[in-house]
Amino acid sequence: MKAMILAAGQGSRLRPLTDTCPKPMIPLGGKPLLEHVITLLVKHGFDQLVVNLHHLPQLIRDYFGDGSAWKVRLTYSPEEELLGTAGAVRHMSAFFDHPFLVYYGDNLCNADLTDFWTTHLRLGGLATMGLHREDDPCRSGIVRLDEGSRIVQFIEKPRAEQVFPGYLINAGIYALQPQIFDWIPSLGASDFSRDIFPRLLTAGAPIFGHPLRGQLLASDTPERYAEAQTQIASRRFTLP
Repeated sequence: MKAMILAAGQGSRLRPLTDTCPKPMIPLGGKPLLEHVITLLVKHGFDQLVVNLHHLPQLIRDYFGDGSAWKVRLTYSPEEELLGTAGAVRHMSAFFDHPFLVYYGDNLCNADLTDFWTTHLRLGGLATMGLHREDDPCRSGIVRLDEGSRIVQFIEKPRAEQVFPGYLINAGIYALQPQIFDWIPSLGASDFSRDIFPRLLTAGAPIFGHPLRGQLLASDTPERYAEAQTQIASRRFTLP
């Protein structure tokens, strides 16, 4: 099975750490974050992975090589100019000829991706968004589901007055059909949360959400990174 790990971000909010270390290579639990992500994906059967690169790309290439040490085949997708989350995936559209997974590489997760993947195939939608619960809804995208798990409302980084009861948070893990490329511009940068998902909802395209079984830790700010380190050290978070 195929998946793409979005790992090209510059990590500007984590400077000075990311001045010399790519954001997906920041250490957590004694290993680079990206290594934990690859371990999780392999555990759930994803053995053909694409990793997009931009900031300090050679450090990632040198560490992982062709991926064989992790029993996976790695393909790298360098970006001279950042293409955004959707644009990065569109850039590799020729690789994804069957349903595939997209994983935001600044998140550490131990969720049951097999359950998530099976749900996507069963629901039969164009996209399925992994969801989780979080106390602060204003720093992420929030989702409302109907009784059939279909997404009926999505607001990216809502203002406090836009938050609705029973919201779930976008976990940055998507299962997608290749037909998604019909909705992503072939040129330039584009983002799933800002551009593609709102367009799909407006058009009435079938997008579903699935609450993930497991934990998720973000590491894209100093505060979140410190909290992730604390949870791992105290064993409140189980590494994949």
